[in-house]
Amino acid sequence: MIRAVWDKLSPIAVVVLAIFFLWYLFAIVLNAPWAHDKAKRAGTELTFNQLVSDTWSQDKPKLPAPHQVAQELWKTVVKKKITSKRSLVFHGWITLSTTLLGFLFGTGLGILLAIGIVHNRAIDMSVMPWVIASQTIPILAIAPMIIVVLNAVGVSGLIPKAMISMYLSFFPVVVGMVKGLRSPDMMQMDQLKTYNASRMETLWKLRLPSSVPYLFTSLKVAMAASLIGAIVAELPTGAVAGLGARLLAGSYYGQTIQIWSALISAAVLAATLVALIGLMQRLTLKRMGMAV
Repeated sequence: MIRAVWDKLSPIAVVVLAIFFLWYLFAIVLNAPWAHDKAKRAGTELTFNQLVSDTWSQDKPKLPAPHQVAQELWKTVVKKKITSKRSLVFHGWITLSTTLLGFLFGTGLGILLAIGIVHNRAIDMSVMPWVIASQTIPILAIAPMIIVVLNAVGVSGLIPKAMISMYLSFFPVVVGMVKGLRSPDMMQMDQLKTYNASRMETLWKLRLPSSVPYLFTSLKVAMAASLIGAIVAELPTGAVAGLGARLLAGSYYGQTIQIWSALISAAVLAATLVALIGLMQRLTLKRMGMAV
């Protein structure tokens, strides 16, 4: 039992240790010029130990050491009240709200478009190319346009940011659902035709159940994309709350430790949301009698 657990965890442990080793190493390399510059102005020479100590403890390093990021996370996640504007929990909740709303919009739009594409050749030939082309537009270019247009018609607050989040999240759902809805083989389709099943009955009793594994796979990608969209949406709006706002404020004042703590928080949030979708996938597929 212990050997089996170790066999599963040891590759992960090796990768994590390698990441931390390289992280600490590059923290020395990137922060060393500033340390040498300070020592030169002070008229002293740094030993190797002094160099390591300085590069791992600078206030505004080019690359903060892992323990500096961990200390910042402890200070802003655990020691701050969640209602404080200095709390990453507070900022994470703002970003999470946008992420979930954009994810719901994107999932709904993606499923509707996929159903239309599968059942109507004209929609397939006309809409699908535009769906693909839409993803070639950089989100940083289109985000300010969406904010300005929606503000012009009186829509502000959470909705414009959710629309940007939706823009990134609907595409994987469309692609996954189209593949899933077309996954039943001809024998299954012909069998329903012999039962005189309508197109709606075929959709509900065959196509949609067959598409569930594809849907959950695409939802994992869509959730991660939705979070990216939510963070990007906070940048052109001049938001004062949210993980994107923390990144922006950190870049303004050169607070790299703050930037990295917000990045780590976003990564943890994304991993948690994707893991929840994975749990829902296992439970749903098990209930449907499909192999997980």
